[in-house]
Amino acid sequence: MTDTQLQEPTVSIASPAVGREEIHKVHEVLRSGRLSGGEAVDAFGSEFADYCDVAHGIPTSNGTTALHAALAALDIGPGDTVVTTPFSFIATANAIRHVGAEPLFADIDPETYNLDPDRVDAVAADAADGVDAILAVHLYGCPAPVSELQSVADRHDAALVEDCAQAHGATYRGDPVGSFGDAGCFSFYPTKNMTTGEGGMVVTDRDDVAQRCHSFIDHGRSPDGGHERVGHNFRMTDICAALGRVQLSKLDDFVAARRENAAQFDDAIDGDAIQPPVEPADCRHAYHQYTVRTADRAALADHLADYGVDSAVYYPTPIHEEPAYDGFDVQLPAAERAASEVLSVPVHPELSPRDVRSISLALTEYST
Repeated sequence: MTDTQLQEPTVSIASPAVGREEIHKVHEVLRSGRLSGGEAVDAFGSEFADYCDVAHGIPTSNGTTALHAALAALDIGPGDTVVTTPFSFIATANAIRHVGAEPLFADIDPETYNLDPDRVDAVAADAADGVDAILAVHLYGCPAPVSELQSVADRHDAALVEDCAQAHGATYRGDPVGSFGDAGCFSFYPTKNMTTGEGGMVVTDRDDVAQRCHSFIDHGRSPDGGHERVGHNFRMTDICAALGRVQLSKLDDFVAARRENAAQFDDAIDGDAIQPPVEPADCRHAYHQYTVRTADRAALADHLADYGVDSAVYYPTPIHEEPAYDGFDVQLPAAERAASEVLSVPVHPELSPRDVRSISLALTEYST
């Protein structure tokens, strides 16, 4: 490095792509005086369902409440067990506990970081009372092997729920994620592939699940206006929905930009010091994160910072080793090793050509 090169990261790990059209649509809602319970939420739900090629889209307040609502709508509750991944944001497992069920952790595929169907099958087979659901995450935007997981779910008479929080625009065998299981759940947090500021979505082809989700997120309200169950206020606002409708119209372009950036980084890595992410042949990766593996990630992070490039670790601690999950005595070596080796670099669509060159140069120099 020379004295003129940057010493502090200036290329951020994430940057929401929000423009004038989003601002205009939000202003329209503000001027209308109908900030919640208006037409924008219903329209966004319908449009997002169409995008995912499913019958129903139920907007929620965030991705965690989407998971919570979907599990509740599938009658997952106290006494039930749900097999899920230990390598994800903790909200995935928390949602299981929020409905009173017990998570069972299965190990991951070390190449894709998603659930290994064989390990899921083994965990389900070992469960004394069987399992009631499988909650699969499409981590970093890479689709999990949902056909194989559906077969496992069918074999154990369990529901399949997709956590698509990082996978907007990803496809598996040509079909959108979220369209495979009994329900799919998305997050629209500012760092995601599209954003509503805060927000979430449950998508499903099941009429019964959709009806119960609508009820659950609105204090248990029934179609006749009564309250048939104890629910929550997990509703999305019209402000968020207006932002989301514009973002959805741009999502394919956002994902295309992420994939183009990722392809350049793939080309830049030339050597064994860095292992680039894997895109299985039957998947279209949405690259929420461009996550590499390396034996000394602190050294790689320092090297990237020398080029003005931010980086982050998603996730440094497997869920079963988090303090909140003390007592989950399981050994999951693939997840534990991944947690010690992964590092994510910026891949978002707001990267400039100069940013992409800086990241690529840093990756090339470190990997060779």
